[in-house]
Order: sequence, then structure tokens, then C-alpha cells
Amino acid sequence: MNKRLQEIIDYEQHPLEAKEYRSTCKEQLDANGVLILNGFLLPSVVEALVKEAHAHEHLAYYCENSHNIYLKPHDKSFPEKHPRNQTFSSSKGCITDDQVPNNSPLRVLYDAKGFRDFLCAVLAEECLYNYDDNLSSINIHYAHEGQELGWHFDNSSFAITLLIQQPKAGGSFEYIRDFRNSDYNEMNYEGVKALLNGEYTPSVLSFNPGSLVLFRGRNSIHRVTLTEGDRVRILSVLAYNTKPGVQLSESARMTFYGKLN
Repeated sequence: MNKRLQEIIDYEQHPLEAKEYRSTCKEQLDANGVLILNGFLLPSVVEALVKEAHAHEHLAYYCENSHNIYLKPHDKSFPEKHPRNQTFSSSKGCITDDQVPNNSPLRVLYDAKGFRDFLCAVLAEECLYNYDDNLSSINIHYAHEGQELGWHFDNSSFAITLLIQQPKAGGSFEYIRDFRNSDYNEMNYEGVKALLNGEYTPSVLSFNPGSLVLFRGRNSIHRVTLTEGDRVRILSVLAYNTKPGVQLSESARMTFYGKLN
């Protein structure tokens, strides 16, 4: 095991190489669509990441985007207020991979073979690859008071995140599992309409700074509520691909990063 990785992760709680531990994590993810590993990072590492994130926040690109729940272009075959076309706001700041320091614990974790092997076992993937652009593999997101992520389904089959700092209030991750079936093009427009009318009570994920979260969001609708108070919500996204040579699209890079490279 990478010695530097042992200086980042609480191995007593999270023995990544143990077969039984991997099996338990996979079972939880398969059963619930989400896996929360509280206390994954050592407290000293969380403290260091908070300082690092604040020190580099001046580099962040802040944007507010309007999007529909399906993260697809507007479809003129549906009315404007149809769930397919109804728009929501998402706003945040973002630091890109090329702005993350080379000696950051995030980069050590992201690149470590032991961590990647653990993810492959839990996600049932043969291999995981970096993005083939210099922006998208590791991102740090900042959400100040009044910023949020609106309801949406992910395009990717899984997301891997680390909470670095909680806000004083708000910033709750809400979701409803298996709310559509994208593989069969079943978009559940009626269910989405009911959700937007307040007819569903979403589940809320509870986790602390230093927690690793694996979430399957392609078919589970989700959002992050408005940040409240003067303490910024800071989250790191560790993005991998199941195939080599994949880049985030140019339009997505311009939208989220404000640059192509």
C-alpha cells in the first residue's frame, strides 16, 4: 500500500485492500445506490484541504447555469412548462484539475493504485482512467450563501465526491432513487411533475467533512439545496472514466470551467 495514501486515509476504519471490506461496500452501493464512508480522510488531512481550498479559491470560475432536469437541449416537441423542458438554476465556483497543487492530498488519493483498485471492486468496473484533458479529473466546488444545484439526473453512471467543508446551514443533498430508467428511455415525466408539485419527500444524505461518497445518479434524481450562512460549502469531485482517452466535451468545459484548457 502506498505509504502516502496511509497518511491520508483512516485505514483502521477503511481497510481498502481487505476483500471483506470491499464486498461490504459493494453490497451497500448495490442495495442503496449510494455508499457513504464517514471518516474516510484523517482529520489532519481535512484541515489541510480546507486551508488549501481557501488559498486557491481566487482561481475559481464562478457561474450560474440554467438547465432542465435531464441535462439535455430544449425539446420543442414538448411544452415550455413540461418536466422535459422546465429549467432550474445551478450555481457554484470551480477549480479545475490543473489548478490543484501537485502535492495536494487530493491528487495523491486520486492517482493511488490502491484507491483506484478499491473503486473498481466496489463499482464493478475493470479499470478506471483519468480524463484526457487537463481540467476534468479533479475539481473543487465552492457554494456560497444562496448557491445551489438544481434537480437533475447525471449523465455518468457514478459520481465520487469528498466533502471538505460544511456550510452553517443548507447545502443538503436530496435524492430519490431509481426515478427513471434511462437504459429503456423511460423518463418518468409524470413522476418528475409530481416531485416538482411537492408530492414526494426526497431522501437526504447525511455525511461529514472527510467523508467519501459514491453515488449512482444516472437514474436517481437529486439536488443540493441552497447554502445558508457565511461559511462556504466545499466539495471535491474525483472524476474517472471507464474508457481511456475520454475528454469532457468542449461545450461542457466552457460552461463549467469558462475555458477549454
